[in-house]
Amino acid sequence: MADRAMQHRRLHNLLLIQKLLSLRTSSSPFTLLLDSAEQSARPLVCHYVQNAKISKIEVVFVSFQTLNAPPGTDLVIKGRRKSAAVLQNEIAISCSKLKKVLLVFDTLHQFIYNPTFNLPAFLSSLLSPHICLLASYHLDVHTSVPPQPAYAPNPLKLLNYLATAILTVHSFTQTVARKRAADKSLSEPVFGIAEEKEGVILGMCANDPKAIVVEMEYRRKSGRGIKEWFYLPLVHNKNSETVAGKRNPDYSTGGKIILLEDHPLYLPQEIAMAKEHHLDLDEISTFELGLTAKQRVDREGVVLPYFDAQKGEGGEGGRILYEMGVEDDFDEEEDEI
Repeated sequence: MADRAMQHRRLHNLLLIQKLLSLRTSSSPFTLLLDSAEQSARPLVCHYVQNAKISKIEVVFVSFQTLNAPPGTDLVIKGRRKSAAVLQNEIAISCSKLKKVLLVFDTLHQFIYNPTFNLPAFLSSLLSPHICLLASYHLDVHTSVPPQPAYAPNPLKLLNYLATAILTVHSFTQTVARKRAADKSLSEPVFGIAEEKEGVILGMCANDPKAIVVEMEYRRKSGRGIKEWFYLPLVHNKNSETVAGKRNPDYSTGGKIILLEDHPLYLPQEIAMAKEHHLDLDEISTFELGLTAKQRVDREGVVLPYFDAQKGEGGEGGRILYEMGVEDDFDEEEDEI
């Protein structure tokens, strides 16, 4: 029963992330992308744009800091040095001429820290049945927040509340390094600015060009959230699936998005080795995990205390039954049982 529920969860979450990335249905009107200097969300934005072109969806890219829009973009709107009203009017005019639109913001920091800007009203005005909103937020960008009432949430919490889907991107190599440390009960490694070393901005293997890790949080209409981690390959070449005559684990998924827990590099080394060579865990373990025939017989012959209690007719008031052995030393001072 547990295996069936686990299989259902895996299949359901895979179908859900594919539905979100394909844009074939309006499953998420507002998708928020959270990235950092260690892993940019641009590869995921490019993946969205490619899927939009396959689904014949027009892509409108609102640029504040991007010089070159992702390939396949139909219209680019420059957002720098424009007020919210002017930008909102320009977006409305551009999208009104299109049937279905993927509206992409490369960042929202331009408006978030404006004390006169109403973020919920601005985003709500852009949403419509034929527009899917995709916006990026940089987690490691720290700027001065304008004075707000004590009860007002910070911009990130407000965006998390408004978004129907939140996708956080991570570096695959760094994620595997953290998992390896956790498996060995070691302290988690830090990268980039978190290393607190002078002159270090980016960590090792930042912005992996081969694959990214996507942490999904999807909100249903009922309010229930679904969380899952996925492995999304960015480069897939059939001729590059082998390196030096050996299988390259970076391309072992066949270019398809999978659950992160299914990737051979993320699995514990023993389980990954067993799956690769089609072995049982008993064949690669250093100790016996199963039972011998004699051990099974001995286990069946053990009589547990509650078996004797079930044979009685009851009504004895919870009396404790104890039979002294030869090695027991009876203490006369103890209360009688």
